[in-house]
Amino acid sequence: MPEKPSIPKGTRDFSPDEMQRRYHIFNTIRSVFTLYGYLPIETPAMENLSTLLGKYGDEGDRLLFRVLNSGNFLDGIDRAGLPDAEPAKLSAAICEKGLRYDLTVPFARYVVQHRNEIVFPFKRFQIQPVWRADRPQKGRYREFYQCDADVIGSDSLLNEYELILIIREVFRRLGMKTVIRVNNRKVLTGMAEIAGAGDRITDITTEIDKLDKIGSDAVIEALSQKGIPVDAIDRIMPLLAISGTVNEKLDTLDGIFTGSTVGRHGVSELRELFSRFKKDEIEGIDLDLALARGLNYYTGAIIEVKSLDTEIGSVCGGGRYDNLAGIFGMDGLSGVGVSFGADRIYDVMLKAGLFPPFSETGTRLMIVNFGGREMTYALEIAGMLRSKGISVEVYPDAVKLKKQFGYADSRHIPGVIIAGEEEIASGHVTLKDMITGTQTRLTIEELIERYE
Repeated sequence: MPEKPSIPKGTRDFSPDEMQRRYHIFNTIRSVFTLYGYLPIETPAMENLSTLLGKYGDEGDRLLFRVLNSGNFLDGIDRAGLPDAEPAKLSAAICEKGLRYDLTVPFARYVVQHRNEIVFPFKRFQIQPVWRADRPQKGRYREFYQCDADVIGSDSLLNEYELILIIREVFRRLGMKTVIRVNNRKVLTGMAEIAGAGDRITDITTEIDKLDKIGSDAVIEALSQKGIPVDAIDRIMPLLAISGTVNEKLDTLDGIFTGSTVGRHGVSELRELFSRFKKDEIEGIDLDLALARGLNYYTGAIIEVKSLDTEIGSVCGGGRYDNLAGIFGMDGLSGVGVSFGADRIYDVMLKAGLFPPFSETGTRLMIVNFGGREMTYALEIAGMLRSKGISVEVYPDAVKLKKQFGYADSRHIPGVIIAGEEEIASGHVTLKDMITGTQTRLTIEELIERYE
């Protein structure tokens, strides 16, 4: 008996109805990106591992999907030592490529590789899948789509301001309630410096990033296990919980960061960013000093968005990165970007009932198939409707009308066209409204006018 087919854990199939809803998300995000002058690009699903490794921290490197070299991938490998080989060393020997982990690092590679073709500042967006060898769970998949917008070649905080406006507009159009959390990695570096652990900022931010998921006690334990001194942890943790208005938090930090230049720069950047928001724009934007964003390449402002409709983790995130292109040999380019998690957005919208009804079907009309001469007439009608941009199907088989109407009903097709001998003789069609059940006789011109 053949084995029942399946798909890898952490991946999903999508039905036509699901794809219509996903296109609603993609098209909404795309329309807002273009509204702010961002242009589309695409990069390959696979990148050289040399491009990907070392950009996401040790944890990110472990989650990279590696692709075996083509052909005899064991050529030149000491096979006698294979059973005892360390997985990391063996992987490096037999894998030169990997599936992209995100869209930001491939974008930095793209910028360096195409530097002579690009006008800076360069504003691009990408809507493509990424892959992570993570443990599948609710809201976390191994294959998922990201919708990224980045601008590179500009230090201006106007970019951060506009990206936050983009975030607000996307979720407003999708009907989702969210909170936008903002912080600055320079502020976190300042906290580490005044605690005497400035050289351990990567370890510190990696663990602080888990604060929402595992709680403060578990974060303190994880920091201790990484060798962060107890007195440094005792100084850092209260700083993450500073309360008050945005200005009150920043004033408190100013007083604390007298011995940290980088910390004061972070406070200054946050002041400038928040000062740009008008009174009607600031609602739903929060300065969260515990926000860390664990990826290593962030150097300035960091942004994360949580859904208020359901608990699912972040639905969008991003930040400023000053050194990413320099890793590929192009120094002096600062960039900033955000990434929307389309799959989590989909799950939130489905649970909250936020998808509009028009996203359930793409077909507006179906023409009944009587066969013979009537079929020729039906195809002529379909051609005229499609030439006007009206989506229409012709039922492929001349079967009983009950079956054809049942198909239209199950597909949520709102209108069915009946074009039999009587309609052909008079040059009309009969239109049945599948919602109300009413039937109307129309000329072809009247039918087109109704649906244009």
